[in-house]
Amino acid sequence: MRPDEKDGNRRREGKTGRGGVAQRLVVATSNAGKMREFERMLENQSFSLTTLAEWPYIAAPPETGRTFMENAKTKASYYAKMTGECCIADDSGLEVDALGGRPGVMSARYTGEGADDKENNRLLLENMKDEDERVCRFVCALALAAATGEVIFCAEGETEGVLLREGRGVGGFGYDPLFYSPFLGKTLAEASAEEKNAISHRGRALAAVREFLKSCRFAPGAAEVSKRIAEN
Repeated sequence: MRPDEKDGNRRREGKTGRGGVAQRLVVATSNAGKMREFERMLENQSFSLTTLAEWPYIAAPPETGRTFMENAKTKASYYAKMTGECCIADDSGLEVDALGGRPGVMSARYTGEGADDKENNRLLLENMKDEDERVCRFVCALALAAATGEVIFCAEGETEGVLLREGRGVGGFGYDPLFYSPFLGKTLAEASAEEKNAISHRGRALAAVREFLKSCRFAPGAAEVSKRIAEN
């Protein structure tokens, strides 16, 4: 079914579990662009997706990990325990070779807490204005946690590209307008959703998660869910 909105919370309807209750998976993000990608990649599964908008009182955990995967695991475990639901979390960003891999795990906060995409893109272009070497890559780490907080599956995806000197395209989000994909011959902001999901870092990581989830059954708040998933 098409995504709908209720009380500011985007959800995708899924099949029902035992007793006619829809089984759910919390996507630990408040980023609308990311949520759309999760919805596209995880459609037609035996569960529904819900977001953190259902729990506005839960404070975000500090992202102090040195790697994308450390942060993804921390967020997945934390939000699973706080919501009592199975949870999937990602940490992703842009690594630029000429900047020693920066902005990296600080991609969303490149210009500071509360930064927006335009501010981050502007600072990145300023820091790269004298650089001719413009190889870069998007990296995504995904972690899936049972309702107990135990991390039960992880996946990573990368996609290589070239950092442009000015943005192109109006789609996507984040650094997409600056990221030129040689494979597509366009920026990720110029690509269609299908094109982007086929080669993007998040699309590749979500493809692995999707395959794992096909054999799993989720029961909201069930403490034994990790055991049942492990038995599949």
